[in-house]
Amino acid sequence: MESDRRLDVAFSALADPTRRAILTRLSSSEATVLELAEPFPLSQPAISKHLKVLERAGLITRRRDAQRRPCRLEADALRGATEWLDGYRKFWTESYQRLDTLLADLHPADPEAGGQAGQR
Repeated sequence: MESDRRLDVAFSALADPTRRAILTRLSSSEATVLELAEPFPLSQPAISKHLKVLERAGLITRRRDAQRRPCRLEADALRGATEWLDGYRKFWTESYQRLDTLLADLHPADPEAGGQAGQR
């Protein structure tokens, strides 16, 4: 059940578009609160609140570097969410493959067109 709680916390953190944008920014490099706040019409304290949510979810970490406190993406924390979503990706892939097979059986290739069933 601990993994369920971590998954709930991660998805809750990811539900906000500002937090997703912050994670996208951090995927390229570390950044300070001021750097992360630049593109948003939000105050630094508002960005800090978003960062605390991401930190509690384990999606980012912050460290001290002299006067700076850069934030860093912890991509491994997304593993649980990725694995959970992967089960649904497999479901939809298999469903579409079954649909392609059914459509091919219902509408065989037109011999004059030289096509094959299921081609797009």
